[in-house]
Amino acid sequence: MYAVTVRFLIKDGMFETFMPLMIENARTSNRVEPGCRQFDVCTDLERPGEVFLYEIYDDAAAFQSHLASTHFLAFDSQVSTMILEKTVATYSKVTS
Repeated sequence: MYAVTVRFLIKDGMFETFMPLMIENARTSNRVEPGCRQFDVCTDLERPGEVFLYEIYDDAAAFQSHLASTHFLAFDSQVSTMILEKTVATYSKVTS
């Protein structure tokens, strides 16, 4: 398994526009990408404008396929001007 976390800080006034696009990207990834096992979108009311993703893929190659997918590239293009900061981390599973 290959885990990916992403933390977004969204520009003021853009959260309501960003979230439906983010949710649709996650749903599409879960539905059409054979190597995508989980894609959770998380927020916290105490940190408005922050979005946290937790994604699980079969392996690093499946994640790379996600990054090259049509729906991800469209999402990335749509939201690029809405993002103040984006931090991505990846992890490989070593034990159950």
